[in-house]
Amino acid sequence: MLANNQNVFRWMIIISSFFIISLILWNTYDFFQKFKYEERIKMQTWSFAQSDFLKGMDDLDADVSSLTTQVMETNTTTPMIFVDGNGSIFNIRNIDTSSIKNPKIYLSMLKERFEKENIPIEVTYKDTTFGTIVYGNSELLNKLKYYPLALILIIVLFAAVAYFFYRSTKIASQNKLWTGMAKETAHQIGTPLSSLVGWTEILRSENINPDYLREIEKDIDRLQTITDRFSKIGSFPTLNKMDVVFTTSETYEYLKTRFSELIEFEFEAPEDTLYASLNGQLFSWTIENLVKNGIDAMKGKGSLKITIKYSEKYIFIQVADTGKGISKNLFQKIFEPGFTSKKRGWGLGLSLSKRIIEDYHKGKIKVLQSQLNQGTTFQISLKRLATNER
Repeated sequence: MLANNQNVFRWMIIISSFFIISLILWNTYDFFQKFKYEERIKMQTWSFAQSDFLKGMDDLDADVSSLTTQVMETNTTTPMIFVDGNGSIFNIRNIDTSSIKNPKIYLSMLKERFEKENIPIEVTYKDTTFGTIVYGNSELLNKLKYYPLALILIIVLFAAVAYFFYRSTKIASQNKLWTGMAKETAHQIGTPLSSLVGWTEILRSENINPDYLREIEKDIDRLQTITDRFSKIGSFPTLNKMDVVFTTSETYEYLKTRFSELIEFEFEAPEDTLYASLNGQLFSWTIENLVKNGIDAMKGKGSLKITIKYSEKYIFIQVADTGKGISKNLFQKIFEPGFTSKKRGWGLGLSLSKRIIEDYHKGKIKVLQSQLNQGTTFQISLKRLATNER
């Protein structure tokens, strides 16, 4: 019920915001049109004053009124070009050409632009068109024209900040939930694990085949490792300088014996020792997750290859399978918490792998390549440490 009320409230805010924004934009547009109309009225008044001025020049006995002179002199903002009857530029006003190299070409281009912005106004005298006033938008009108764009940009930025804040809050809540679940899982595993250790000691006294006991102990050690991994989620792990080839190989050898013989395993790595800052348990967990995902994608039958490559600064660990592949539009989404294509599971494996590699080890994990029904290759990139570097 509370969640529904929150959704309704959220939609009310969104709709109200959209309505207010639309109202502001409409009022701005309406004001712009009114201001533009007032400028045209002003220019028409100026054209009438120009006609009156021409009358005064033609008739020496007629006086040019002070009002006509004042009207002609009050236009100090609207740029205008006066064109005579032959189409030549006769006079300009409120246009600075002092810094222009070729004023004639500049004014010609300006005239064409003004004609697109506003309909020219004819100046008539004695029923004859004496010339035409071609005028552009004033500086204030030009600034006002971009105001809605600036407003929209501010709104978009505000929406982006709100979205990222909401998303980060949601991710933080999810991380808190996963951390709690992981620690609780570690606690629940701990009790039966202790019992298994006790039963192993009892079996040892019963003269059971030592090979069987060694395999059981390996699995118990593995369970203990898994418990330690879960208990470390939510706390920053300790990183040590470790050989990536050896650590990966150790995990590979264990996993190879725990899966069906229908899976063809392959491991390819350089003979060089490649160092990186690692938490051995969490890094092994990541490799294990990628291997298990590959085996699930192949439905228990196919080829799985782990390859280690390196450059001067980085080490690359690639896990390739021959499974069903991944669509390109899911390359990023598969790393999100809760995303899974399986009928069972929580969709945490790749999400935790991404967190382990990128948050804890400051590396990168991605889908290097994938083709439907042919296979997928994941790649982990880690910063390489020099032999004498700690």
